[in-house]
Amino acid sequence: MNALTSKHRLIKSYTLDFGYIEIYPNFAIGSMNDGIDLTLENISSLASLAEIHYRNKNFGYISLRKNSYAIDPALYAYIKEVENLKAVAIVSTKEIFKHNYKIEKYFYGKEMKLFRNIENAIQWVHVNCNDQ
Repeated sequence: MNALTSKHRLIKSYTLDFGYIEIYPNFAIGSMNDGIDLTLENISSLASLAEIHYRNKNFGYISLRKNSYAIDPALYAYIKEVENLKAVAIVSTKEIFKHNYKIEKYFYGKEMKLFRNIENAIQWVHVNCNDQ
């Protein structure tokens, strides 16, 4: 993810028990560890970081799907309660994530899109966070 810092201003990065998160002015990029099961506790940790960095400001989340991990689609009920989270982008070229994306999008019910590269995801997040 370090190549992004030349184009986008990295504010802070976090290494968590379950993954790695980078915070930028109006979006966060996350990459989860291989083989984990995301829990409500993990989602709460991410929501806490969002509260710290994006309080009263719209933002987007970009999920880099490099590793294989599990997320219970029911957790999206909690994720969509973060009112200022305006867009979720998933970046992957793997077929399995295309299938998972369809399920996640159904449960999330807000702006979510699948991308093959991170720059397109960032552009989409910028548009969706600034127009609302």
